[in-house]
Parts: sequence; structure tokens; C-alpha cells
Amino acid sequence: MNRWPEILAAGAIAAAIAGAVLAQGASAEPAVAADVVLPSGGEGAAFAITGVRVFDGERVLPAANVVIRDGRIAAVGADVAIPAGIEVVDGAGRTLLPGFIDAHTHSWGEAQRDALRFGVTAELDMFGDWNRIPALRAQRESLGATGQADLWTAGATVTTAGGHGTQYGFPVPTLAADGDAAAFVAARVAEGSDYIKLIVEDFSTHSDERRLPTITPAQVAAAITAAHAHERRAVVHASSQADALHAVESGADGLVHVFHDAAASPEFVAAARSSGAFVVPTLSVVASFAQDGSGSALAADARLAPWLAAEQRGALEAAFPGAPRPAAFDNALRSVAALHAAGVDVLAGTDAGNPGTTHGASVHGELALLVRAGLSPRAALAAATSVPARRFGLDDRGRIAPGLRADLLLVDGDPTADIAATRAIAGIWKNGHAVVRPRMDAPAAAPAIAAGALLADFEDGATGVRFGHGWQLTTDAMAGGTSVADQAWAAGGAAGSRGALRVAGEIRPGFAFPWAGTMFHPGAQPMQPVDASARSELVFQARGDGRGYQVMLFSGPSMQALPSMQAFTAGPEWREVRIPLASFAGADVATLRAVAITAGQPQGAFELYIDQVELR
Repeated sequence: MNRWPEILAAGAIAAAIAGAVLAQGASAEPAVAADVVLPSGGEGAAFAITGVRVFDGERVLPAANVVIRDGRIAAVGADVAIPAGIEVVDGAGRTLLPGFIDAHTHSWGEAQRDALRFGVTAELDMFGDWNRIPALRAQRESLGATGQADLWTAGATVTTAGGHGTQYGFPVPTLAADGDAAAFVAARVAEGSDYIKLIVEDFSTHSDERRLPTITPAQVAAAITAAHAHERRAVVHASSQADALHAVESGADGLVHVFHDAAASPEFVAAARSSGAFVVPTLSVVASFAQDGSGSALAADARLAPWLAAEQRGALEAAFPGAPRPAAFDNALRSVAALHAAGVDVLAGTDAGNPGTTHGASVHGELALLVRAGLSPRAALAAATSVPARRFGLDDRGRIAPGLRADLLLVDGDPTADIAATRAIAGIWKNGHAVVRPRMDAPAAAPAIAAGALLADFEDGATGVRFGHGWQLTTDAMAGGTSVADQAWAAGGAAGSRGALRVAGEIRPGFAFPWAGTMFHPGAQPMQPVDASARSELVFQARGDGRGYQVMLFSGPSMQALPSMQAFTAGPEWREVRIPLASFAGADVATLRAVAITAGQPQGAFELYIDQVELR
């Protein structure tokens, strides 16, 4: 179980499955009480903050009064009178900032709620479910009270079949190798995309062996032109300097990562400066490539830790599988320094949703990384406020000025001198409403697993389960592999029973540690933890093609934790498989998340039947 290749495989599987599950929807609502009550300046209400240092997105006002009324900033200045009868917050020793804008996220599930808890009042999603765009627009146009950050989104991206963005287990539109980029972009506009994101990624900067298909240079240029024709910004994911240079020279409005195969050349810096393109470096995720501990350090910061959900803490402490890549991080830092010095707009973005990052808290880490790269604290704060607002056309956000939306962050200390002071959050307002900021360091215990040992017997002619979320296919396609699987009810189960679950497919090349099979989630939601400590054994009937299979048990505080594995063989005759839960090394069945039954190496077709699945 502890052999190194298996650990690498488990890490990749965990990261991929966690990403896919995050893409499916919200997790359970945390039930933790608020511990701070602040006045509200929402509809029909007003309050003031007095004597506070203000960073208005561009400049510092050493001591000002700020009045908030009806969801907007009513007045800002040293001489602003405080209306009689309204509540006042003492701003002495504190700094008032515009709510932060994270300019690169992948926002699913609880992401918007997690973001707001750390003062991020808007996120720019760079790949998401386009079906939710109407609801997102209604939300961000409202001045009502909310517990979520507003979200703009690219929706689906411009990528090709089998390219980056297609590996997460749900269907996405793709541009054919000879496809019409203009028509493809028009379809994204029709879906409501706020901007158009192109993915130029063949994986060559990440691996010496693995390659992905990607859109062609001609399609890049055509898609950018089409986006502009529809009055949409065109932003580009590119990991190599050559691809980034082509994107900038083709008119891209911005790059949503800084490339990391080399430090920015004078030619690239000049091209970016002359084109007016911006860069969202996403240093947080590049630091995770380097495995430099930035995420873990952020999770341990006492100013942030009490408000981190267990999932967020686990995500920050996770890292990309494989060997550390410190050179990539060094290249990125050097590029940011050169671009900023040349006057290229730098926007703060985290790529939250990836290992080593989390929504909300990671913006505070990104600000520190931008300062490490050479930005002043003020420039870093502008990168998370006024600059993304200007570059993405968020006209009523990112600054503190009369008439603008009252998305505000109050912190103790002076982050214009010490950027880490942003972490000492004293108050957050969204649309003028005080944000309830629940502590998350005492989360509710996982619910006990449902009564009854029998999980599924397939006697009803279907693939249903007695409790839990059900059976879900899982394959290495989530991590860029090509293995396939299908599952269905099959007549004739173990010991003459009516039916069984048939899982069949093919293990194919394309991923170092391939897998394909089925996965059972015991909670009401995918990967929701349940307390299964009252159970001691996994028991099921199996028959198959004679090859070896594996059971992967997922548990612990993070969805990205390594699964523990046990092997079994399925021959042509039904046999009972009994695996003590205690034999899954390192597993915590008090936080059981999922049980996967899969085929792995060797490559080739497989066929497995399972029946009478029990957690005894």
C-alpha cells in the first residue's frame, strides 16, 4: 500500500476526484454561530466609519469618515459630517479597503460563501457551468443582503476535444481541430459568457511525456477577434512564453496565468506593454507547483485559521502530485517583477479550486506573493481592487467613492505598509450589509452513517442504493487519461439473486496510473463525510474476468486526501470479498467519504459484477 508509485497514483486520483466532485454542486451548509455584530448600511439603513485610514483602490486617505447608506457609499473624506442618529464604527488604527476581487477562480459549491468570509466580494470565474449565468447576473445586480461573493464567469472555455478543461468528468463543448472559432465563440456569447477564455495548453511545460491536444494559433487569433466583435474581453490560459506571446500579439486582453517555462523576455515584456494586455499571475497555484509550503503557511495563520472550513484547510495543505517545480515559481516571480516594472497591469488571482489554494483566504496569500515579486503593498492592493474592476468593466466595484456599491473590508493595522495586515479582518460589508462571519474551527461532526448494513442488492431491477448518494462512474479521464467505463443493472446476481451491478470498460494509455470503475458515496452529497465508525467491514459479492481490482476508501477532513487501497481478484464465479475497514491503512472511517471499486493496470478491457454490497 505504501509503495511510492501507488502514493503518486492515489494523490492524482484524489486531486482529480475532488476537483470533479467540487464541480457537482454545493456541500452541506456549515452550522457555526457568528461572533461579531456590525451595523448595516443596506437598504433603508445607514452607518458610518470614522477616523479610518482609507485605501480607496488607488490612493490612501490617512484619516477619513465614510458614510454608507442604502447599499452604497454615500460620502468619503476627512471633513465628511456624520449624520445624526446613525451607528458609528470607530476606525482608529484600522484601514478600510474595497472588497477584494479575485481575478481567477473556479467557483463551485461553497466557493462564493468561502470567498466572502475572507473579504473577497467578487470573483472572476475562468471555467464554469454556463447554465447558472442568469442566476449569477441577478445576484450581482441585487443590493440585497447575501452571504456570497458576486461572480462573473467565462462559462465554457475555448478548448478542443481532449484538451485541457475536458477531463473533469462532465461534458463541455469543444472546438474541432478544423472548427470555426468564430462560430464557437458566438455560441459562448449566446450562453451568456461575461468574457471569453481560451485555453492554449499542450502540457509541455508540465510534463516531458504527456501531451494534450490544444487549439491552433489560427484559432486563437480568430477566437480573440470574434470575442471583440461581440464586445467581450478575450483572456488566455497559456503556460509557455511562446504561446503567451502569440496570444498577446493576437490581441488578447489579458493572460489569466503568467507562463512559467521561462522568465519573461524583453520581447515579451515589450509586446505586453505595447498591446495593453494585463496579466493575472496566479502565483498561489504556481507556488503549489513548487510545493513551497505557501498554502500550509496560510492555513496556519492565526488571523485566518478560525474561519477556514475543514475543506479549505485541506485544500491549502494539499499540493500538486509529482516532483516539486521550484524553477517554475522562480520564473513566475521574475516575470511579474519585469512586467510590473514595465507598467503592465497585474491583477490578483489565485486559481482557487486547485490544490494549495482556497477561495477567499488565498487572496491574502496572493497579495503577499505579489509583494514578494516586487509590487509595493499599495500596488498589490490595487491589483485586487481597482485594477481588476477597471480591466473587467466592473464599474461600481473595486474603489471607495461616492455612489459605488458598498463592498468593503475593514482590517486592523495598515496593509499599505504591511500587506499581511489584510488578514486581520475587523469587518466585511457586502452591498452595505454587514457580513455574518462564522468561525469554522468548531465544525459540526460528521453525521452517523444510516442504519442498516446493506448498501445495495440490486433486487429492484435498478442500480439504486439503500442510503447515500449512489453509484457514480469514475475514470482517469478526470485527470487527463483516456480510460472509459460504463455501468448498468444486469440480470442474475450472486446466489441466484435477481440482479447485480455490471461495470465494464477499458483501461487505456494516457495516464501514468490509470483507473476506471464505480464509486459509492455514503453521504447525501458526493464526498460528504459520514461517521462510519460503527461499521467494521466492507463485504460484497464479485465475479469478473479474472483480473485484479482495487477498493479505494476516501476519508478524512479533505476531499483531496490520499485514498487507502486494498486489492482483490474477481474470477468467473461469484465469491465473497471481505475487507476489514481497519485494514485500510491511514483511513478515518469517522469521516468516510466514498468507496470506489475500480480496475487499474494492466491496460485492456475489463468486466466486473458486484452484488450484495454491505458495510457491516
